[in-house]
Amino acid sequence: MSNTVSVFGLGYVGTVTAACLAGRGMAVIGVDAKTEKVDAVNSGHSPLVEPGLENLVRQGHSSGLLRATLDASEAVRGSSTSLVCVGTPSLSNGRVQMDHVRAVAAQIAAALRESPKAHTVVFRSTMPPGSTRALVAEFFSGTTTRVLYVPEFLREVSAVHDFLEPSLSVLGTEDGESTAEALEGLGSFDEVLRWEEAEMLKYACNAFHALKAGFANEMGRVGKFLGLDARRVMAALGRDERLNISRAYLKPGNPIGGSCLPKDVGVLAALARSEGLKLPLIEQMMDSNQAHLDHLTRLVEATGARRVGFLGLAFKAGTDDLRGSPMVSLSETLLGRGHSLSIFDPSVNLTRLIGANEAEIQRRMPHLARLMAASAAEVVSESEVIVAAQPCASLEELRDCVRPDQHVIDVNGWRELETLPWRYEGLCW
Repeated sequence: MSNTVSVFGLGYVGTVTAACLAGRGMAVIGVDAKTEKVDAVNSGHSPLVEPGLENLVRQGHSSGLLRATLDASEAVRGSSTSLVCVGTPSLSNGRVQMDHVRAVAAQIAAALRESPKAHTVVFRSTMPPGSTRALVAEFFSGTTTRVLYVPEFLREVSAVHDFLEPSLSVLGTEDGESTAEALEGLGSFDEVLRWEEAEMLKYACNAFHALKAGFANEMGRVGKFLGLDARRVMAALGRDERLNISRAYLKPGNPIGGSCLPKDVGVLAALARSEGLKLPLIEQMMDSNQAHLDHLTRLVEATGARRVGFLGLAFKAGTDDLRGSPMVSLSETLLGRGHSLSIFDPSVNLTRLIGANEAEIQRRMPHLARLMAASAAEVVSESEVIVAAQPCASLEELRDCVRPDQHVIDVNGWRELETLPWRYEGLCW
């Protein structure tokens, strides 16, 4: 048990964490309330699509180091450390929903009351500053349980690499001054902060990423209006690593999407409104993103085409995550305005969608199955205008079905499409 970790929540963060820890030789017990996720892990399969993850889960299962259960108490009894990786979705008012985190904290605390022992609880869920302290006061006050906050910085499509080689590793403790030993499996940390500081860091990072992406997209629209290629401009801007720091996200193209950036920017904006703080840039960030999505919609409709094809639907290529995908939003809008759609995304298998991902698509596009095509060639053959969101087909496959009367709108810089005999247009260039 001393080398056993329980991981609560088998979504993107939890499954990657569990599989990578097992890959490092640790015994891991995954915990989730959804039977289908537990069954997937216990049969050696990942409950979601993420490059490299399926193989890690299979290896963990085969070695006997990785298993999953619905029983939270069993997991706590059988481990020395519990990592809490459950989701913190947004409420309708933009504030964060803490129900899942509080439920897990209550389960862990109850299990420790039943079987008192030394135990470490590590919260990794993205939570507003003050959440860990409030959870400790409500569930762990008066106990010997060590509670830490370790923000995660995993990006979809590169989550496994980000876990194994983190760009930033921060530990949150109660006072921010304790010299904490390395956590087994998670390694050492670049810095030790107070709980609240570590919680805020996660939002600060995501808000900065969203800011960079939104700024690049606004520059992209200006560049396009002036007849300039803003991707070249922003690539040059990003080469100044002394002042501009990083080129990550500085690529005009896809509107901000996914389950992290919009949610966390919304949480900050809601917090500012409720506290009377003036954060105009944060407040306007998602308006800017919506304007960028509206710009893409206008480009599609300006072609006059009624048959629209999509190459790529998920938030990012190589994942099946449809939550917050700009292409899902665009599809909804075009369907509502009477366009016919044909969609291809090789990573999206509707029969494998689980949890919040499945719920999102059932709520927004319950008819998606009948719009999905079997190949990129099928989409191109059936469409007048093609929205190329992801490089999900070879040029050879497309070349045989492209027509001169077709229009392609490149969302993310798949510049090879410009060599094919159709009308090519970049979203921001």
